Amino acid sequence: MSSQNAEIILDDKKFEFPTLEGTEGEKAIDIGKLRDLTGYITLDSGYKNTGATQSSITFLDGEKGVLRYRGYSIEDLAEKATFLEVAYLLIYGELPTTEQYAHFENEIRTHTLVNEDMRKIFEGFPVNAHPMGVISSLVSAMSAFYPDSYDSKQPDATNLHIVRLLAKLPTIATWSFKKSQGHPVNYPNNALDYCSNFLHMMFALPVDKYEVDPAVSKALNKLLILHADHEQNCSTSTVRLVGSSQANLYTSISAGIGALWGPLHGGANQEVIEMLEDIKADGGDTQKYIDMAKDKNSGFRLFGFGHRVYKNFDPRAKIIKKAADDVLGKLGVNDPVLDIAKRLEKAALEDEYFIKRKLYPNVDFYSGIIYRALGIPTNMFTVMFAIGRLPGWIAQWQEMRENKEPIGRPRQIYTGPVQRDFVAINDRK
Repeated sequence: MSSQNAEIILDDKKFEFPTLEGTEGEKAIDIGKLRDLTGYITLDSGYKNTGATQSSITFLDGEKGVLRYRGYSIEDLAEKATFLEVAYLLIYGELPTTEQYAHFENEIRTHTLVNEDMRKIFEGFPVNAHPMGVISSLVSAMSAFYPDSYDSKQPDATNLHIVRLLAKLPTIATWSFKKSQGHPVNYPNNALDYCSNFLHMMFALPVDKYEVDPAVSKALNKLLILHADHEQNCSTSTVRLVGSSQANLYTSISAGIGALWGPLHGGANQEVIEMLEDIKADGGDTQKYIDMAKDKNSGFRLFGFGHRVYKNFDPRAKIIKKAADDVLGKLGVNDPVLDIAKRLEKAALEDEYFIKRKLYPNVDFYSGIIYRALGIPTNMFTVMFAIGRLPGWIAQWQEMRENKEPIGRPRQIYTGPVQRDFVAINDRK
């Protein structure tokens, strides 16, 4: 808590409100008693200037291009850690010891199988159902399969639900892909690490021996780490808001998946590839689309460039660009759409219009390129994002519970009709 107070003058009256400062110097005015004292509320559409919580999980500085999980730089974690190490860090606050990691990993291996009765629910979805709709529904259905999830007072039980989600979401996610291909689903192979197991369930066929490429597994590990948490974004705020009603973990995560699905959030990497496909279909002239992006009257938006929060280079994009270069070189992928992406990237990085506005390629641009190179279809991109973001959602939900935060209840400014008299239906004209 800061020693300073902020003064607000309303209706010729002066009111003082305490200020706060976070450990990284972020400053805030505590307006928790604003309405009680003044009768006013604040209006902040989209909550872009509103701090809804105090959190010790993720620090983000958009001006300087900084991202840290629990104090560890995203650069160090992406280069040196496994995804499950990062998951443990986010959820439990510290990097695991060798013994803690072995126990955590073994717990997850133990729970990768999904109840066969959930397969019956899954079989009810049409073959062309969007995978995000499927995983959101099945994660929500887990509440029914594990009714003890409604009891939030038992830490051991909560840990079991955390492990179940981390273990089962990749299994559930691969079901949708396999069904869309007309292939039988694969059961988990618990001899494999987390990322390799996912790739096995995605791409193995009963007629062929499938060997996971270490370069592909490494690239996937890095992608999941980069997506693991990102402070109070739309889906994370949704998880916390739903959880604030004491909704169980599965229901809260299902809501987060739904929020992530939107094209302005997790669907952005899918829109990048769809944009590249459109450019290819139009002859592949990248300069034409660069010029259109500069023209405000063209109606064309260049997806995958710039970021709502980062006013500098997205630190995740620097990491993922190298991963994209490495994996594309290793796999020797020959894809016209990826060639268009490279030309767009080069043009944007050299064009003064984009440099001046700091419209650098972001994490969505490069993640879509990598997923495409790995053979993951476009409609699965947001699912991959959800798998990566799951530890962050869990950590945020758990922190909200531990802090005993009150139920979320935003206010509004009403702009509708004032009181009107009711007219019986026969008298209405």
